[in-house]
Amino acid sequence: MGATTFFEVATGDNVGKAFEEIRSQALHEHGHREGTGSIAEKGEYAVIDEPRRSEAAAIRRANELISAYDPRIDDKWGPAGALPITTSQAENGWLFFGWAND
Repeated sequence: MGATTFFEVATGDNVGKAFEEIRSQALHEHGHREGTGSIAEKGEYAVIDEPRRSEAAAIRRANELISAYDPRIDDKWGPAGALPITTSQAENGWLFFGWAND
C-alpha cells in the first residue's frame, strides 16, 4: 500500500479534543477499514510548537515540513502533525496533517 498526504482543520483550543472530533468524523466518512488515506489512519498527533497562523499559511508550513521529511510527521504509521491556526471564521483551531496509508 502507498501513502498520501492529508490536511484537516478542526476548531477549538484543546488539541486533544479537536483531534478526536476530526478523527471521529473521518472514521464515520471513510469507515473503520485500513487504507483510507485520511486522518482516520492516525491514533496520535505531534504538536508542532510554532506560532498560530492562518489556515492558508499553516497549509504552506505543513507542506514545507512534509517536503523536508520532518521526522515528527514523516511516517504514514506515525503521528499526525498539529499546527495551531486561526480558522477562516476567526476561531482558534488546529491544522492536522501528514502522511496516511492509502
